Amino acid sequence: MPRPEQVGFAGDAAKLAGHLFLPDNAGSGASIPGVVVAGTWTSVKEQMADRYAGQLARRGFAALSFDFTGYGESAGEPRDFESPELKVRDLRAAADFLAGHPAVGGGPLGALGVCAGAMYVSALAAVDAGVGSLALVAPWLHDRGICEENYGGAEGIEAKKAAAAEARRRYEETGEVAYVPVVSGSDPDAAMPFDIDFYLNPQRGGIRQWPNRFAVMAWPGWLDFDGVALAPKVAAPVLLVHSQDAAIPDGARRFHDGLAGPRKFLWTEGTQFDFYDQAPQVGLAADAAAEHFARTL
Repeated sequence: MPRPEQVGFAGDAAKLAGHLFLPDNAGSGASIPGVVVAGTWTSVKEQMADRYAGQLARRGFAALSFDFTGYGESAGEPRDFESPELKVRDLRAAADFLAGHPAVGGGPLGALGVCAGAMYVSALAAVDAGVGSLALVAPWLHDRGICEENYGGAEGIEAKKAAAAEARRRYEETGEVAYVPVVSGSDPDAAMPFDIDFYLNPQRGGIRQWPNRFAVMAWPGWLDFDGVALAPKVAAPVLLVHSQDAAIPDGARRFHDGLAGPRKFLWTEGTQFDFYDQAPQVGLAADAAAEHFARTL
């Protein structure tokens, strides 16, 4: 795996920290295509974005993974606050940084999103013509109906929004952020109220850089973000790599059907979390993404 270069750049709201993975031919004068990589919601770069960026560098791309505002090594307050709107702005800053790097050719960039990162890179591509190609791995692409199916119906969503409003009031009055676990099988208020090995196993994603906490006041931004509706605004070529046993394949299928530009769906096998760190899913997805980017960038 290529060794990453520690980098920093200005985000929309804070200084962001990233890892730039370069292929062996960097510095040879060859034009190297660049790809920005985004991981799952609440994640830090070391959990899965680094893995995919390294895999892409092995396949000839300059790939940038980074921590979003308020996460990991990046600056910004409040910490661990899931804001799709802010994450899209951070991705634009990351794309600007990568495009300006001397190792990267002057053409359009690719963007790879894992799980919820697929929504965020799609939102960037919908408004930024500098993003010339997308690869979406085990994409979580939701709309209101999918959120109702996953968060207890309309009543469940309203309950989360009410808790968020109270948490927001408390934050504005005291500066104190109310958190629940991202993952917990024993806390029904957790963002994902299940025991998920990837996030709880320190040999996988349960790493020290990730505090396993979700800011309660972030619920409205997440629940009201419509990833499926982005599809008609995305003209760049899109590859989706997914499994029927992974998260919400219907959302990915509807997103694919609504895309405005060239699209390809690669169905394979595996659970959602297999695509984060397991063989053969990561290698297969990286191979498919590299082929897609080589053809479309």
